[in-house]
Amino acid sequence: MKIATTLALLLACATLAHAELPSATDAAVANALHSGKPTVIDLGARTCIPCKKMAPILENLAAEYRGKAAVLFIDVNANQAAADKFRVQMIPTQIFFDKNGKEIKRHIGFMEKTEIVRDLKAAGLK
Repeated sequence: MKIATTLALLLACATLAHAELPSATDAAVANALHSGKPTVIDLGARTCIPCKKMAPILENLAAEYRGKAAVLFIDVNANQAAADKFRVQMIPTQIFFDKNGKEIKRHIGFMEKTEIVRDLKAAGLK
């Protein structure tokens, strides 16, 4: 019985450790773009290998820059309309917006944390 309880606890901890940013709603995107803060939106899919590699980076950045910048993820498999709206051709695609909600940069493919921070700073992150 103790083994089953221990295994259940380990499984729960492992699940929490690998939590991913929820897919942003249209309202969350609109709020971020009108927040007066720089924003990065990562458009990808939960099944995409480079997207999976970016998930912990995005989670970390979302926590680190909470209140200073918006870091959002949109699962294009669940929200094809967003993929169309942002003209996504390949995933992952990261789109950076300045504090006025104006697109200033677009990148396709995996992005390291340092590159994302650099581009958020170019978008106005302080």
